[in-house]
Amino acid sequence: MTQNSALEQVLGGLMRRYQERVPDVQGIIAAMIKEGLIEKAEDIENDHIAFRTMGVPHLGIQSLEKIFLHLGYRRMDHYVFREKKLDAYWYAPPAPQYPRIFISELRVQDLSPVTQSIIRSYTDEVTSDPVDALDLNDAAAVDQFLHSGLWPTPTYADFLELGKESEYAAWVIYNRYYLNHFTVSVHNLPEGFNRLEAFNEFLERNGFVLNDSGGKIKASPDGYLRQSSTVARKVEAQFAGGENHLIAGSYVEFAERGVLKEFQHLPADQIRREHRREGFEAGNADKIFESTYSAQTSRVN
Repeated sequence: MTQNSALEQVLGGLMRRYQERVPDVQGIIAAMIKEGLIEKAEDIENDHIAFRTMGVPHLGIQSLEKIFLHLGYRRMDHYVFREKKLDAYWYAPPAPQYPRIFISELRVQDLSPVTQSIIRSYTDEVTSDPVDALDLNDAAAVDQFLHSGLWPTPTYADFLELGKESEYAAWVIYNRYYLNHFTVSVHNLPEGFNRLEAFNEFLERNGFVLNDSGGKIKASPDGYLRQSSTVARKVEAQFAGGENHLIAGSYVEFAERGVLKEFQHLPADQIRREHRREGFEAGNADKIFESTYSAQTSRVN
């Protein structure tokens, strides 16, 4: 199996399960087809996908990134989210037809002793880096790993307690490496829908609720990266002891990357990914994280 075919199998598995669990994905695709923005789902360019991790021994970014580095990705810029106690990197794909990857990590050591003890009561069961035990050339095994439990299913009481200090921690303790979001590249949509203002209006007209933390459109200081996202709808989760509760699932993001000044003379049909604003913006991402937070999810669920 070639590196690209392995990557395609891994990405395909992630997207398949994500679409099954996030009703907004199919709803948005159906609305885009109905209104003629695309003919089929494959017409959407996936700007990036994102994962959340726990910064504890044997796990976190240093573990998960090994999978994608092996599949040809390159680690790029580092981001710090002081208030949310997160670190993150983004990863450039081996070829432009693949999505960028954004991996964040909770700085567990910066949390209160009570929160740390709850997290470690689960993650301490992981006594070696689980990625080191994987055959990274076996795409099926990697796909299965990304959808398996790394630690025991939490109790609902622990989930609620973690959420008091860090809603990010609560989301990860239940969801593990579950895909947090995928991202529609809005700038590649047809004229009339290729700016976020128009696309957001299309989404709201079709009944989708947008994250309004920091405004519905989050813009980088240079104005070349603009992002918005849906609010995560709740999904039924089964906790330890068989308790079922509705919790925030995943969401859909939308990105508009502007053409850099030095390439703005190019005709529209010659614009490629390398001509647009690259990377991410911590200020934007900080607010996008809140798509799974209760202040947002309480607006739709």
